[in-house]
Amino acid sequence: MSTMIGKSVLDAENERREKALRDDYASLGERLSRRGIDIEAIKRKVAAYGVAVPSWGVGTGGTRFARFPGKGEPRNIFDKLEDCAVIQQLTRATPNVSLHIPWDKVSDIQELKQKGAALGLGFDAMNSNTFSDAPGQAHSYKFGSLSHSDAATRAQAVEHNLECIDIGWQLGSKALTVWVGDGSNFPGQSNFTKSFERYLEAMKAVYAALPDDWRVFTEHKMFEPAFYSTVVQDWGTNYLIAQELGPKAFCLVDLGHHAPNVNIEMIVARLIQFKKLGGFHFNDSKYGDDDLDTGSIDPYRLFLVFNELVDAETRGAESFDPAHMLDQSHNVTDPIESLMTSAMEVCRAYAQALIVDRAALDGFQQENDALMATETLKTAFRTDVEPILAMARLEGGGAIAPVATYRASGYRAKVAGERPAVVGGGGGIV
Repeated sequence: MSTMIGKSVLDAENERREKALRDDYASLGERLSRRGIDIEAIKRKVAAYGVAVPSWGVGTGGTRFARFPGKGEPRNIFDKLEDCAVIQQLTRATPNVSLHIPWDKVSDIQELKQKGAALGLGFDAMNSNTFSDAPGQAHSYKFGSLSHSDAATRAQAVEHNLECIDIGWQLGSKALTVWVGDGSNFPGQSNFTKSFERYLEAMKAVYAALPDDWRVFTEHKMFEPAFYSTVVQDWGTNYLIAQELGPKAFCLVDLGHHAPNVNIEMIVARLIQFKKLGGFHFNDSKYGDDDLDTGSIDPYRLFLVFNELVDAETRGAESFDPAHMLDQSHNVTDPIESLMTSAMEVCRAYAQALIVDRAALDGFQQENDALMATETLKTAFRTDVEPILAMARLEGGGAIAPVATYRASGYRAKVAGERPAVVGGGGGIV
C-alpha cells in the first residue's frame, strides 16, 4: 500500500506528542475505571469503526451564487482517491470511498479498482445522479427524473441507476444510494399522487436489478432544488418506499435533510425499530441543508444520534447494520482538513455513546427520573474522549494530531504545484 505523506513526517509529528498522549490516556483510563468502564475495550471499538468519505467531498464546494475553487483541486477520480488516502492515512477512520456517477465515471473500471487497492481504499455505496443533466443525455431532468411525467425520461433515469449498480459491482461495492431532486416549485405544478406512483414504479425496476447481496438506500429531503414539494420529502415517505420495494431497501438519513427542530434521533430510533435504517450522511446544519462540517454546529445532537445507534448495537437489534458516510460541502476550508475533523467528530460521538451508563439510564427511565436520565447522557457527553481517539489513531499507524501533521507535510502545496488551477465560475458542488 502506498502512502501519500512520508512516514518520516508522520513519525516526527507523533513523537512530539506521544508522551503527553500516553499520560492523558492513563489519566482518562483511571477516571473511567472508577465508573466501571474499560478504556481498552472502548478504544478497540473506536479503532474498528469506519466512516466513508464521499469522492466529491475532497473538492471545494459552492453555493447557488458562486463557487471559489481551492488550490490543488482534484482533476479526476484518481486525484480524489489520493486525497481520500491522505484522510485515511492520518485518521485511520475512513477506509472506504463513496463514488458519484457520472462525476467519477472512467473508461477502465479495473484501473480504478487497482488504484483504490494500491492506496488501501475500498469502495462504499454508489451514488447515482439524476438531479442534473450529463453532457449528451437525451432527456433533461429539469422537471424530474424517476417521477417525470415522460416515460422516456423515467426510463433513462432507471438505466442510469442500473449502470451505477454495474460499475459498483465491478468495484466491490454492495449498495446503491438514490436521491432525487424531483418535486415542484408551484402549487398545482404536479400531481402528488401520480408523481409518487411513477417514482415507485421506476424504483421497483431499479430494485429488481440489485445483486442478491446488495442493498438500496433511498434518501429523503424536505426541500431543494424543488421549493414547493419534494417527491421523497420526509422519513415517513422514505419508510413507505422501503416497505414497498422489499427487504433489500432501506432508508438513508442525512442530518441536514429535515425541517428545523425535528427530532432526528427519534427518527433513527423508529427506523431501527422497524428494521429499515440503512445508514447516514453525516454533516451539520444551522438553517437548512447547509452541509456544514459534522459536529460543527450541534455536536450534542450527533451524540444523541449515536446514543441510539449504540443502544441498538448493545441490545443486538435485528437487521441493524447501518452504513456511515460523510456528506459535506467545503466552501471556505481545505476539504481534506474538514473531512478529517468530521471523521474524528463522528468517532468522538461514537466513543461518548459507548461510555453511557446504560444500566443506570434504563433504571432512571423506568423510574421516570427525567433529571437523572438526562444527566446520565450528559456525563458521557462531557467526558473528553480525545485520548481514546488519538491512541486508536496512533496504534493504527495514523496521526495523533491529523490536521497539524497534514499541514506539516506540505501536501496541499505539493498537489497545487501538480494540478492546474481551476478558474472560479458558477455555483454548485463539485
